Amino acid sequence: MADARDYLAEERTFLAWTRTGLAVMAFGFVVARFGVLVKEIGIAPDDSTHSHRPSLWLGTTLIAAGVAVNLLSAWRHRRLVAALNRGQSAERGPSTLAIALAVFLALFGIVLAIYLTVV
Repeated sequence: MADARDYLAEERTFLAWTRTGLAVMAFGFVVARFGVLVKEIGIAPDDSTHSHRPSLWLGTTLIAAGVAVNLLSAWRHRRLVAALNRGQSAERGPSTLAIALAVFLALFGIVLAIYLTVV
């Protein structure tokens, strides 16, 4: 039978995932505006209208990933609390969501590094 510690632990985990999703979205906003910043400080030519497009797409991708993390964490939280209410033990083992996010962010970091070296 689940006690208050199990529910509170799940609540802390859910809040940590929510913060992670918000941080990924905020970073996406910064990346999306990176091209505009580069143009404003004079690194990019003024006539280059498409120079900030890659950063816009990369930033939008990160924002979408943050939204996905928040939606998946809400689904996971609801599922685990329902399992605790039924008296079942919570799943044990590595978090699929954490591994998927880590792989996505690693691949995204590689793409961002390539983008920065090309620009």
